[in-house]
Amino acid sequence: MPIKIAIAEDNSFLLKAIVDKLAIYPDFEVKFHAPNGQEFLEKLKADPNIHLILMDIEMPKMNGIDTVAEVSKKYPQIKMIMLTVFDHDELIFKAIQAGANGYFLKEVSPPDLYQGILDTLDGGAAMTPSIALKALKLLRNPPNFEKPREEIKLTKREVEILEQTAKGLTYQQIGENLFISPKTVRKHTENIYQKLQVHNKLEAVQKAVKNRIIEG
Repeated sequence: MPIKIAIAEDNSFLLKAIVDKLAIYPDFEVKFHAPNGQEFLEKLKADPNIHLILMDIEMPKMNGIDTVAEVSKKYPQIKMIMLTVFDHDELIFKAIQAGANGYFLKEVSPPDLYQGILDTLDGGAAMTPSIALKALKLLRNPPNFEKPREEIKLTKREVEILEQTAKGLTYQQIGENLFISPKTVRKHTENIYQKLQVHNKLEAVQKAVKNRIIEG
């Protein structure tokens, strides 16, 4: 029975190179390919009988790391190897975290790719040696790639105005409730927009709730 492979790759030249490498081996069958993660998931839903996926990282609409995470969730039995030109630490780390079983650079030779696919299907983790070295370093010293939570500091008065804004009150009504003029409310609101980096009341309220500045 042939090993059924699917490929996610947006560059037609690189796609042909991958298909040509696989074509050398009669026990491989390329079932389908797609130029982005979104289309790939649609094709996979229609034909989930796949043993292994070769996944690019940089793709339009939906990148390879997000696609790997989706496949891991919905089709945990399918093995996945990243096949990319990128060897950035963050991408390696995120791809493995998302559920990738292996990581090859695109210049991989046909015999290495062949053996890597077999090893991965056998429960191993196939990697280009330079990637394996980086992965080991990342394991020894796990990085923090998470974006730090932004520190938003609003004054007590600004929080009060936001809470009233969330209730749908006008500048006039807020001013009456807080014993200040509508003009002052407007000025405070402009400061709030600037601090939250938003452009309207709805965005301000949503961001304030998300950052737990006010109750949702």
